[in-house]
Amino acid sequence: MSNDQHTVLRSMHDLGLAAWFGGNLMGAVGLDKAAAAARDSTERTRLSSIGWAAWSPVQGAAIAAHLIGSVGMLRADRGRVATGPGAMANTVVKSALTVAAIGTSIASGALGAKIGAKSPVPSETATDPAPNTPSDVAAAQKGQKPLQWVTPALTGVLIVLAAQQGEQQRTSSTVRGALGAGLTSVKAAVLRSA
Repeated sequence: MSNDQHTVLRSMHDLGLAAWFGGNLMGAVGLDKAAAAARDSTERTRLSSIGWAAWSPVQGAAIAAHLIGSVGMLRADRGRVATGPGAMANTVVKSALTVAAIGTSIASGALGAKIGAKSPVPSETATDPAPNTPSDVAAAQKGQKPLQWVTPALTGVLIVLAAQQGEQQRTSSTVRGALGAGLTSVKAAVLRSA
């Protein structure tokens, strides 16, 4: 694989993941807070639902770009993943977390769609029901509240693991590690002979 192709794949991986993380975090922090500021309590779920529905196709594209980049990079780096210290474990953990983040994104989207379909309804915030919120919407809101934080948490961990994998690929890190191990062995040999 050429360096240009690898750059495209890495960019898809990183930009897709960044959009997935950032969009969900902004929605949980900013969009839902803005919707909660609506003076009419029946508008809170409606306004939040409009914003999340607008984000949904962008999130789908971000997830797809991330997955295409991830699979392409895995194919390109399969030798390093198989033999590099820690690379296989990192890849397995990243894969499991990616599946979990896709699951939480889908579940959150389904609950949001349920809330949006019944909107406008009275509500304290986008994810906190009021005493007179219909029970099915209240149940969806109670499920949505923790999920809105789980997806950015999972994708945030994926960003950290991707950074770790990037460091594992750096030639200087490999050379430093080999030199450090070699120097440690030399030092131990000198100390044994003394």
